[in-house]
Amino acid sequence: MAFSPQERMAVRKLYSAMPKLLDFFSHPLYLRLSPDRLTIRNVRTGAFISEVPEIAILRGAKKPQILGVGIEASLHRATPFAEVLNPFSHPRTMVGDFTASEQVVKAFIRKLTGSSWLAMAPRVVFHPLGDPAGGFTQVEIRAFREMALGAGASDVLMWQGPELTDEQIRANKLPATGRLLD
Repeated sequence: MAFSPQERMAVRKLYSAMPKLLDFFSHPLYLRLSPDRLTIRNVRTGAFISEVPEIAILRGAKKPQILGVGIEASLHRATPFAEVLNPFSHPRTMVGDFTASEQVVKAFIRKLTGSSWLAMAPRVVFHPLGDPAGGFTQVEIRAFREMALGAGASDVLMWQGPELTDEQIRANKLPATGRLLD
């Protein structure tokens, strides 16, 4: 079965419009991280969550179990066999425990966006705060990107510089005073 030139053109237009259509359904998230605070903001709606990036893990069972993240994690400090830790607090690097870090980011995104099997994977602008001596290492940058992807992001943009506005993120116009991290 052969397609006419008009039908081929219509199919091309449909495929070229697909990414724009998918962008309409997905939601960009702006994630700012410091050892003391993790803030995630939905750029489209303005809703945000900002808490201490802690996680409470129940140890001793066959498989470690997450008891809570953020504010809920601190409620488990007195729970037997529970370990409350901040995976972003380490004297030499911002990622002291990758697996726990990924679980914290995943839980914060789920708290903000809710959990629905129909939801599109968010696009994330990941903004690690601070200015370590010599800058962030390639290992740290890759760990940040991998933790966002592991938390369900469809795409991750790494940013270092001033805080971004929702409009800058929506328009993809980043200020010249910062830089994208590779």
